[in-house]
Amino acid sequence: MGFRATRIEWLSSMTETISIERMSYGPEAVGRLASGKTVFVRAAVAGDVVEVRVTEERPSFARGTAEKVVQPSPLRARGWDSMAADAALSAVAPWAQLSYEAQLAAKRDNVASALARTAHLDADRIDEILRPIAPCERQWGYRNKLELAAVPDAQGRLSLGFHEPGAENVVAAKECRLGNRLLGKAPKSLTGALRYLAGSDDLGIYRVGIRASERTGSVEVALWTPPSSFPRNFAAKVLRDAVGATSVVRVIADAGSARKVKRLEVLDGDGFWRERACGLDFAVSAPSFFQVNTPQAELLVECALKAAAPKPGMQVADLFSGVGMFSLALAEKGADVVAVELEGSSSRDFRANVEANGADAEIVCDDVRRVLPDLGPLDAVVVDPPRAGLHADVVAQAAAAGPEVLVYVSCDPQTLARDVARFGGEGYAPVLVRPVDMFPQTYHVETVCVLARV
Repeated sequence: MGFRATRIEWLSSMTETISIERMSYGPEAVGRLASGKTVFVRAAVAGDVVEVRVTEERPSFARGTAEKVVQPSPLRARGWDSMAADAALSAVAPWAQLSYEAQLAAKRDNVASALARTAHLDADRIDEILRPIAPCERQWGYRNKLELAAVPDAQGRLSLGFHEPGAENVVAAKECRLGNRLLGKAPKSLTGALRYLAGSDDLGIYRVGIRASERTGSVEVALWTPPSSFPRNFAAKVLRDAVGATSVVRVIADAGSARKVKRLEVLDGDGFWRERACGLDFAVSAPSFFQVNTPQAELLVECALKAAAPKPGMQVADLFSGVGMFSLALAEKGADVVAVELEGSSSRDFRANVEANGADAEIVCDDVRRVLPDLGPLDAVVVDPPRAGLHADVVAQAAAAGPEVLVYVSCDPQTLARDVARFGGEGYAPVLVRPVDMFPQTYHVETVCVLARV
């Protein structure tokens, strides 16, 4: 232990001047130390010459932080000083030091790199199918949802903030410039309100979610706590006054990575968040997933509809359907849609949204792997899986259904590329890949991949 501590102390005292080669798929940029070892550097930009302090060294790579920009890259955002940036902003916007045009180029390059390395597509094929990335009209103020970790500060008071990428520590936040106009100042307002609510008591709050729609004016605050007594009426009043909440709910779930929801308590208002997208009305419960950038989510749906070309009589499956954004749009075009969604909260919201919009779509609340083999032949399949992508069985089952087209909406280029390779083994090849920038100022990218039977 003593040797390891001494090694870390020695590393943190050493700096080296290096050139930065490219952006990684992550918060860091990539360069090489004099030894030839790859180093991932925070607060740096492709094309920079920086003085880097190594903070972690492993056999095949190292991590470090840019202590000084010796020669700035032309790709740097004008007026942005990452050294002086607020820690909370750096946590949620790790690519803010990169110009927006360079962000778009780097995201498209990351998709291309994944297709080459993991899907094993050659350069000519990638050039043929990979479209320009769809930019986001708003580079700031685009999020309809913020998720805040609740932890005690140095004085023992409740504090709200964001997890630093790749770290457990939470950086306290007073605002979030990525949040829309109804959310930007919410962290400060919620912190004050919850401190007032708690007083000297520990209410067990470990996470706070807030959603706000600029289209409907709906604002919902969700307090995540383990089972315990709770001042329900007082909480409802305090949060309604603090942020103009139209809905206040308590999600009762044990803390931890799984966060299995035991039940939802409506403390005030509607009990769900309302959004309008694609000309449709959606009611979304606190545990349910909905894309955080509504205009760009509409672009995903537009891409999926264009590829699937739904028409009356078509048999279409929407897998991992969530609250029904793709399903309702497909059904509106006359397709016979069956949706599959395992999460109970999303399934209940789906049924409510189908009824509210007068749509005709069926949902099965079950695991995709169990349901898909029983759906029979399909004309088209739309999948929007979690970051981990598709299980190998689902790839085989989807191909066995014989659709003319598969539309894969992905939030992770690496798992998308892995699954593209798997679909290749089942007789389906990508014919169009369209990256969409859902998350400006971050490295994340959404991608619509269209696969056809060959």
